[in-house]
Amino acid sequence: MATLTGKTVALLVAEGFEQVELAEPKAALERAGATTRIVSPAKDEVQGWNHFEAGDTFPVDVPLATADAQSFDALVLPGGVANPDQLRLLPQAVQFVRSFFEAGKPVAVICHGPWTLIEAGVVRGRTLTSWPSLKTDLVNAGANWVDKEVVVDHGLISSRKPADLPAFNREMVEQFAKAVHPQTASRRQEQRPPSSSSRH
Repeated sequence: MATLTGKTVALLVAEGFEQVELAEPKAALERAGATTRIVSPAKDEVQGWNHFEAGDTFPVDVPLATADAQSFDALVLPGGVANPDQLRLLPQAVQFVRSFFEAGKPVAVICHGPWTLIEAGVVRGRTLTSWPSLKTDLVNAGANWVDKEVVVDHGLISSRKPADLPAFNREMVEQFAKAVHPQTASRRQEQRPPSSSSRH
C-alpha cells in the first residue's frame, strides 16, 4: 500500500460541500499516513451536506485568508453544488487552487469540484471527468471530458460522484504518494554534484 507519511494535504471547501466527498478521502489519506487540513473561507467550522439535507459540521484547520499552497503537498476539492460555486467567486480560493498547478503538485477533484478549476484557468488540454452537468462547462473551457469512474492526467485525479469514491481514493493515494514535493526536488537538484565536462 502507498504511504503518505510526511505529506500534508489541503482539503478546500466552502459551505454546502457534499459531506461524503470530504469525509471519505480525508479518512483514506489519514490511513495512508498523511496529515490533512481543512481549508475554508468559513469561520471556525464548515457545514457539510448529504445531498439536500444538512449534515455534520467540520472544524476549519486553516482559514482561507491565511492559507499558503507552499505549506501543502497536494490538494483535494470535494463537490456539492453550493461549495465550488462559492469558491469560484473568491479570488483567494481561485489563486490557492491555481498555485498547486503552477507548482506541479497533485490535485484530486470530484463531482462539481471542477467548477473551481475552470475559474482558475487550469483545465485547458487536460483530460478529466466530473458530475455530468459540468461536461459542457469543461469542454467550453478546453478540457477533454470523459465519462469514467476515475481519470488520472499528469497528477490531476478526477471522479464523477460519491459512488466513484473507492476508485477515487485509491488513485488519489497512489498519485499523491508518487509526487515529489517541488521544494524537495529543487533541493535534490542543488545537492547533485556538478557534472564533469570533457574538454575538446
